[in-house]
Formats: sequence, structure tokens, C-alpha cells
Amino acid sequence: MNEQTAAKRWWAQAILIGGVIAAVCLPLGALGTKIGLWAFTGGFMFLAAGAVLATLASFLGVIAYIISLRKNLVAERPTVLIGIFLGVVVLGILGMQYSAASSVPPIHNISTDTVNPPQFDKIVALRTAAKANPLAYNSAELAPQQTKAYPWVKPLTLQASADEVVNRAEAVLRDMGLEIVSVNKNAGLVEATATTFWFGFKDDVAVRVQAAADGGTQVDVRSISRVGQSDLGANAARIGEILNGLSG
Repeated sequence: MNEQTAAKRWWAQAILIGGVIAAVCLPLGALGTKIGLWAFTGGFMFLAAGAVLATLASFLGVIAYIISLRKNLVAERPTVLIGIFLGVVVLGILGMQYSAASSVPPIHNISTDTVNPPQFDKIVALRTAAKANPLAYNSAELAPQQTKAYPWVKPLTLQASADEVVNRAEAVLRDMGLEIVSVNKNAGLVEATATTFWFGFKDDVAVRVQAAADGGTQVDVRSISRVGQSDLGANAARIGEILNGLSG
């Protein structure tokens, strides 16, 4: 009887182990990328492995639980249920990320001015050293997608001096946790870098301040990712937060 029980129990343990490893793959892949253990492509491989294991743990776990009910294998049920739960949680997290990616265009270069976007200065060297995505803004390709997905990403006009707005922009970026790279009041330009918590992805931000055509001061903001194709809407959301901070 003991041998039969042990033989039946191994699959329950395997499902639990699969669920645990799947759950570990997500933070391991992300944080490993952040601290430089592997490239972001390696981190995504961990996510893919987690997805496969989570699918197996969930699907096979349901079958195993049905078997445990039919054969009255009470001891195996908690182990199987935990494995199923972990698999479902992992799939839920990855599913939300996929949904976010599917709901926005696969772009990562966003600007309030799609004709003459703010240009970077000091950040150019940082992006070159990091072999980052090109800085060029292809208006013909990007502007229609951006306007359709983020129609609220537009220039902001403030009734304040340019120097005051530059100071305010620097303060807003600092409050958001961005690293200030450069503040040039003569050029009306503030440059900063945002770093994501999990993967450590870096997005570069430029805030351009200049006189508005009809009076006041016009603010344009640009945010662009260093790596990857789609930003899951992060750059547009960041620009929105900056504009709200400046107008508040």
C-alpha cells in the first residue's frame, strides 16, 4: 500500500514543482536582466519557460485533481491544487501583459510634436554606448499610429516664463523618480531617464520648452525606449503624467 501511495503521489509533487518553477521564472528572468546576468532576450526566455510550465501545471493539474477525486486520493489534493493555483496565477500575469501589448500599437517612440519632435543632446551618447534603438522619429510611420492610440498626447501651453517651466519640468521628472541627465535653460531642454522596476528597461525623456506662437510657453515631451519594439503604452502614459504634473 505504501508503494502504491508513493507511486500515486509523485505526479502530484511534479505538478506542484512545475507550478513553483513557473512562478520563479517570472521574477528571475526580470531581475536577472535588470542586474545584467543576461540580455533582455534571455529574460524573455525565462518568461516563455514559465508560460509553458504554468500551462502544463494548470492543465495536468486539473486532470490529476479529477483523478484524485475519483480514486479518493485525499493526500494528493492540496498539493495538486497549489500547483494549479500557481500555474493559473502565472498565466494570469502573462495574459495581462499580452493583453496590454495587444491593445496598443507596437511602437516605442512617442512625442507630443510628431512633426518636429524634441531632440536629445546628452542622452545621445548614452544611447549610442548602450546600442539602443535609433532616435529618428519616422513621422509618416509613427504619427498615424500614435494619434489613433494616444490622441491626448499633444503639446501643452502654459502661462509662465520659460525658465519657470524648465524648473517645474525638472521637479516633475524628479518627483516621478526619473534620473535627470541634463538641464539646459538656454536651449529650454530637460533630459532624463526612466528605469523600470522589474527588467530595468530604460526609457529616455526629453522635455522641450519654447515660446508659444500665440503667447505663453509651449511644452513638448518625447519618451523613447532603448530596447524592444512595443512599450506596452508606457511611454505615452509617462508623457501624460509629465503633462499633468506641469499643468497641475
